[in-house]
Amino acid sequence: MRHIHHRKNITFKRNLGFLAATCCGVGVIVGAGIYVLIGAAAGVAGNSLWLSFLIAAIVAALTGLSYAELSSMFTKDSGEYDYVRHAVGNRLGFLAGYNILLSGLISVPAVALGFAGYLSGLIGYSNLILIAGLLIVFLSLVNAFGLKESVLLNAIFTVIELVGLLIIILMSFGHIGSVDYFEMPNGLLGVFNAASLIFFAFIGFESVVKLTEETKNPKKVIPKALLTSLAIATVFYILVAVAAISVVDWRVLAVSKAPLAEVASAIMGSGAGIFLSLIALAATGGTTLMILLTTSRVLYGFGEELKKLKFLTKINKRTGTPLIASLLVMILSLSFLLFKEIDIIAELTNFTIFITFALVNLALIVLRYKVPKMKRQFKVPWTIGKLPILPVLGLLTSLFMILNLKLVVIGWGILVTIIGIGLGELFDVKALKLIKKIVR
Repeated sequence: MRHIHHRKNITFKRNLGFLAATCCGVGVIVGAGIYVLIGAAAGVAGNSLWLSFLIAAIVAALTGLSYAELSSMFTKDSGEYDYVRHAVGNRLGFLAGYNILLSGLISVPAVALGFAGYLSGLIGYSNLILIAGLLIVFLSLVNAFGLKESVLLNAIFTVIELVGLLIIILMSFGHIGSVDYFEMPNGLLGVFNAASLIFFAFIGFESVVKLTEETKNPKKVIPKALLTSLAIATVFYILVAVAAISVVDWRVLAVSKAPLAEVASAIMGSGAGIFLSLIALAATGGTTLMILLTTSRVLYGFGEELKKLKFLTKINKRTGTPLIASLLVMILSLSFLLFKEIDIIAELTNFTIFITFALVNLALIVLRYKVPKMKRQFKVPWTIGKLPILPVLGLLTSLFMILNLKLVVIGWGILVTIIGIGLGELFDVKALKLIKKIVR
């Protein structure tokens, strides 16, 4: 789970071809999510865990195609806000942007709890909430007092994460075929429930379309790169899922605080488990830091646009970082630790994402009727008249995924959505302009 972050008023050289864009896409998609949630998902889907990853990938691909077409229709500075605003109005446009911003705040404690789970296995301390909270505080201070966003840092963490997944796949090769991979302890409903949870591991895939400015022949390359990177990430995830349940019983994975370390230990002893835990700590710690960084820059954008929030623009003179915004992100992220359970927090993140994806797909459907002659460098295939079939499926599957979340998550999700609608009414035009600026 990574984020591509572009700054305004920078002209990029078109240096990326298909292979480079695909590699960037894999780097964006593959993150800490699988290290954090594979155990909880296994507890719901059982040995059919791999199928949950496949379902999540299909939902992602359907919406990804809509992102690809919409990004080819609007300016390089556009984002979810513009797509939805042009189609169905400012209020829903604000809601789309609001949910994207909220997902950043909620995902921080989810990944931090994953870090805590792996660390507790190493040091024998079981208070995951305290560990996660201390991590968020420490990394927020690092962010506030001197970290600069680095492409190299992102690349290093991505390589570490992929190495960890490859180790699991290769070590478990001799165990493949040892279980029934279609066993569903909770039926097909459990598989869909797990897919709605594990979708957390795919968050960020839509950012691939932001590479348009840097890609040669983006009309053809970006859609292919997006789908190819999704396919590669999905293969990785499915292989890891098959490997994990082949080595360790899904019931054991379900209660493990460090599921992939459990798999490594089962194959090669405690030494391998410790090594995998260290990789997982790097993956989850790095992802937590990057989300804190990008989300604090979003709050800094609020301060630039709204006079009442001007205090958010206070900059640390020595390091040039947004001090108040960074600390506020820390406080808001810590507040979501009150939910305590990692799967609840991850699903609430997914709720905000599914709402946004539903709105994005709806926007494309409406725009096919509203501005059918508008120039599109890429067009999602398969239509009946003007009705685009795949975006309709993207809309329906996004809503369907919401229905598979826990009832308590749906309840909280509805509440935060109502709050978002209220904020849209409160801030009116100023907030709408703000969202357009910072959600890109």
